Order: sequence, then structure tokens, then C-alpha cells
Amino acid sequence: MKLKKFIISSLLAFASLTFTSNADAASVQTHRVQKGDTLWKIGMNYGVSVSQLKRENHRTSDLIYIGEILKIPQTISAYEKDLLARLVEAEAKGEAYAGKVAVATVVLNRVDSDLFPNSISEVIYQKDQFTPVKNGTIYNPASEASKKAVNEALVFRGQGSGSLYFYNPQKTSNSWLRSKQVTVVIGNHVFAK
Repeated sequence: MKLKKFIISSLLAFASLTFTSNADAASVQTHRVQKGDTLWKIGMNYGVSVSQLKRENHRTSDLIYIGEILKIPQTISAYEKDLLARLVEAEAKGEAYAGKVAVATVVLNRVDSDLFPNSISEVIYQKDQFTPVKNGTIYNPASEASKKAVNEALVFRGQGSGSLYFYNPQKTSNSWLRSKQVTVVIGNHVFAK
């Protein structure tokens, strides 16, 4: 009787491992390259970086061929993408599109830095970092431009100048922040590292 239970338990465990393995293999997202596709366009469509696309598909160049199938790496969750877009909207409303991309890039750079938390949510909600968290405007919906800017920042991830901070010099007198190396000025925002 014990042997029969052992055999049945073993078969069930093996079956569950097999089905889990097959389900994981089936969940890998792919993209068939179409005429006019570039790694940049594919990245924008899926919200993944060109660097990640290259790494996932063992590429050293940007060369792709019509009809080939590319694996699409995991991207950030829909929740984090929306949260980041809402932060971009609140921080860069009225700014040029490039400024929106740069704000999203700062958050992604912080996630990738050892100096900050390891997730978008933790970076955004880190105490005293972003005014929209303090004043509640983080909860307002994001515009289509802010959503697109987040996708572009995701595509560009890891290729910029490493900005970790941004500020509006007309709204802050923080000498520590102003002492950081300026990477770019876009509209009313100074970006720095």
C-alpha cells in the first residue's frame, strides 16, 4: 500500500513539473520581424531596452532580418509602468517630450544604481524624493505622451549619461543637489549625476 502511494505521489510530482516546464516555455513572448522593424521600434512596442533585446537574442549588432523570430525579454509590470507614467506626468507636465523621457530615465537609472532601491515602486516612494508623492499628484492619470515617454526610456535604458537626479532651479535652493554634475538641461529641469 505504501509503495502504491509512493508511486502515485511520484507520478503526480513528475507530471506537475512537466506541465510547469511546458507552461513556462509556452509563456516566452516572441516577435516575428516585419518589414520596417528595428530593434528600437520593437523595444518601443514591448517596452524593453535595445540592450535587453540584444542580450536575450545573443546579438552584438542592431541587424535583424524580416521573418526571424526574436525573444522578447521580461519588462516591468503594468503596475510599475503606470506608476512611472503617472510620476512623469506629475513631474514633467508642460515640459517637452524629451524632458518626460529624461524624468523616466532618472527613475530607471536609480533602480539600476546601488545607491537606490531596486524597484520602480521603491524608488518612487522612497521618502522625500519626489514632490508628486508628497502632494498626491502621483495619483492622477498619465497622458499618452507620458506613457510613450516611459516606453522610450525603457528602450533607451542603460545607454544615457547616467542621470540620477533632476530639479527645477527656480523651485529649489538645495545646495547639495545643485552641487551634482550636470548631465543635461531640458526645459525647466536640470539633470545631474
